[in-house]
Amino acid sequence: MIYTLSTCSHCRAAKRFLDDCQVHYEFEDVDLLQGEERKSAIEKVRELNPACSFPTIIIEEKVIVGFKENEIREALGI
Repeated sequence: MIYTLSTCSHCRAAKRFLDDCQVHYEFEDVDLLQGEERKSAIEKVRELNPACSFPTIIIEEKVIVGFKENEIREALGI
């Protein structure tokens, strides 16, 4: 799962990297959510990443904050 913002260049880079590696993933553009759905997503991101910065990437039990290609590769085993 990746929590992203639709306007975030690092978020787009992370998604593009995963697409290029043919990795299936789910994502939520938190800024496009509304009401309780948005509030819930922000609370979840804050639990994982107290700074509430984006992208917040969850791979199994590992949380990666920001687009860190080497950490993502390591977490995916690629």
